Amino acid sequence: MSAGDYYDTLGVPRNADEKEIKKAYRNLARKYHPDVCKEPGAEEKFKQINEAYSVLSDDQKKAQYDNMGHDTFTNASKGSYTGGGGFGGGGFSSDFSGFGDIFDFFGGGGRQRSGPQPGADLLMRIQIRLEDAVAGMDREIEVMHSEPCTACSGSGSETKRLNVCPRCGGSGQMRQATNSPFGQFVRMSTCTQCGGKGKIPEKTCRECHGTGHSRIKRKVSVHIPAGIDNGMRLRMEGYGEAGDYGAANGDLFLEVYVQPHDRFTRAGDNLETSVEISPIQAILGTQIEIETIDKRHIDLRIPAGIQYNTALKLAGEGVKRRGKPGDLLVRVRIITPKSISNEQKELYQKLAELEGKGGGAGGFFSGIMGKKKGKK
Repeated sequence: MSAGDYYDTLGVPRNADEKEIKKAYRNLARKYHPDVCKEPGAEEKFKQINEAYSVLSDDQKKAQYDNMGHDTFTNASKGSYTGGGGFGGGGFSSDFSGFGDIFDFFGGGGRQRSGPQPGADLLMRIQIRLEDAVAGMDREIEVMHSEPCTACSGSGSETKRLNVCPRCGGSGQMRQATNSPFGQFVRMSTCTQCGGKGKIPEKTCRECHGTGHSRIKRKVSVHIPAGIDNGMRLRMEGYGEAGDYGAANGDLFLEVYVQPHDRFTRAGDNLETSVEISPIQAILGTQIEIETIDKRHIDLRIPAGIQYNTALKLAGEGVKRRGKPGDLLVRVRIITPKSISNEQKELYQKLAELEGKGGGAGGFFSGIMGKKKGKK
């Protein structure tokens, strides 16, 4: 796109300072702005001016440009001006700082969008139980959104015919000329009669008053996949707000909130729960029945000598996502009884005596009771 040396493009000497460069840029931008200058090639010239200014107004880029030369610099930086934006979709990056007084005349410097606009997206938040997040479910929700008016098929016209807007001539934009010391400037704004659509109803629909939309509460069936996690969003294409006549509807996004469970917690694709056992069960080992999150019952063997808070794994009983299910971790809590019968107390005392006679060999009670003091 570059026509030549950036200094030549702005018409300034190579030793020009920041003020000279900015002044030259402002004057040339006023002259070649596409809404002001209708000469052939004006838009391309305007892009070249902005490209030159974006480099020469940046101290680092300017130093590189001066050292490398025009051809080397532009070849090395290809792609720097390929972002979106600009006039006619040409794509350039430019700095308009300190230039707002000029672009005020142009309504912000950008072109207004015209024609049918797609509908807006909607966001809803739904709550589900943890067991439903694990297994997945189908759920019916109510959505309040706009849909095309059934009386006019979304056209806004009782006759379903649209006419070219007489105010903007079908462009969807209004041009307002303003005289200034620099010449005539044109401000572009959205047409107030057609709202930027470029067309108006032949006969305004009495049901929707010409909007082409009506507010509807509708029930929608939603499939919530197994393994969905807190904060994830589901997208339902076309279930958002209705677009303009001839344009697509927006989408509906469902943000999922998973309610806490009273027995299970989730960590990634694993579930975790806990069971309580007595000290005797911990010493001797036992077998207990575990109820899974989907209400099935599985026998779990607790090995002898298990320690407090040890996690035992039930493989494949966690969240079933990505083809490979997670696991269920069962935390073992050893609970000391607050009260025991006389018979139980005698047995515990007998065990304590046996521990004492063991010479501190490291039995279960040795760490709790300690060694008996010997007689003096």
